[in-house]
Amino acid sequence: MAVLSLDHPWAFAFGILGNIISFMVYLAPLPTFYRVYRKKSTEGFQSVPYVVALFSSMLWIYYAFLNTSVSLLITINSFGCVIETIYIVMYIIYAPKKAKIFTVKILFLLNVVIFGLILLLTLFLSEGPRRARILGWVCVAFSVSVFVAPLSVIRLVIRTKSVEFMPFFLSFFLTLSAVAWFFYGLLSKDKYVALPNVLGFTFGVAQMVLYLIYRNKKPAVIEECKDPELGVAIGKISATEKGAEVHPIDSKSPSSSDEESSEQGEQSNNDHANISGNGGVESTGNVEV
Repeated sequence: MAVLSLDHPWAFAFGILGNIISFMVYLAPLPTFYRVYRKKSTEGFQSVPYVVALFSSMLWIYYAFLNTSVSLLITINSFGCVIETIYIVMYIIYAPKKAKIFTVKILFLLNVVIFGLILLLTLFLSEGPRRARILGWVCVAFSVSVFVAPLSVIRLVIRTKSVEFMPFFLSFFLTLSAVAWFFYGLLSKDKYVALPNVLGFTFGVAQMVLYLIYRNKKPAVIEECKDPELGVAIGKISATEKGAEVHPIDSKSPSSSDEESSEQGEQSNNDHANISGNGGVESTGNVEV
C-alpha cells in the first residue's frame, strides 16, 4: 500500500475517498436495526440485501488478495463483512421463523456453497494472472447485476410519480462512491474495478434526476394493483400539502399497523438494495466497488 501511495498518489487518494464514502453507506442501515432492536421485530423487511452485500465483500476481498494493486479494497470490504454479519445476525434473532429459515438457507447457498465453489475452481483450475482475470470478471458480472437492481425503483417512481421509495441522499452518496471507485480502478489500471462503476454512476445520476423531477409533483392516482417490485398492493396514492404519500394496502389485513409495517419494511429494502459492490455497497460496484 505504501508503494501504491508513492507510485500512484491520485489512485491512493481516490481509494481513500472511496473507503470513507463506502464506510458511511455501510452504516446507513443502523437506524433500521436500532428500530428492530427496540421493537424486537424486523417489521417485514427482507434480509436479502445484507446477504448479497456480504457475498460481494467476500468476493472483492478475495480479488484484492490476488491483485495487490487494488489493496485498498481489502480495508473497506473487511469492514463490510463485519457490519453485514452483524446486521444478518440481528435479523435472524428478531425475524419470524419462516424469515429466519429463509435467511439461513440463502446465506448458506450464496456465502458458503457458491463462494466455496468460486474459491475452489479458481484455486485449482487456474493460476497466476489468469486466476485474477477469471475472478475479476466474476466480480464484474456480480456487480453489474447488483447495479441493475435500482431499475425496479426507477420504474416505480415513474409510474407513481412519487419519490417516497427512493431516498435522495442514499442515491447521492452511492453515486459519489461509484465515481471514487471508478477513478481508483482507472488510475490503478484495473478494469474490473472501474467498469461496473460506470453503470453505478449512470443509475445513480438517473435516480437523482428523477428525484428532482418528481419531488414536488402531485402523484397520479392509480388503481389498486400488485406491484412485483415492492411485493405489496399499491392501492391509493394521495397528495398532501407537504408532499405525496404512497399507501400500501394489504388485501388480507387492512389494519393501519400492518400498512405501517409493510411500508417501513419496503422502505428499508429499497434504501439498502444497492449496498453491495467493490466497496461492498451496490454496496459497494464498489459500493459494489
